[in-house]
Amino acid sequence: MLKIVKNLPAGKLKQLQAEIKQEAEGAKPVTDLEALLLNGPTATKKQLETIAGNRKAINKWRTN
Repeated sequence: MLKIVKNLPAGKLKQLQAEIKQEAEGAKPVTDLEALLLNGPTATKKQLETIAGNRKAINKWRTN
């Protein structure tokens, strides 16, 4: 297969490279992890207080 690719004329080689690049870009979704995290859901103050209370209760239960 590599021999065939190496023997392609310059125009066909460029066309093949462009098609491979296009498929590679289309195959994987582009995600920016930082943007995803920054735009994701956040906990409210009440939810954070509930979590803290639950942690306290669990820690108290574990030490008894």
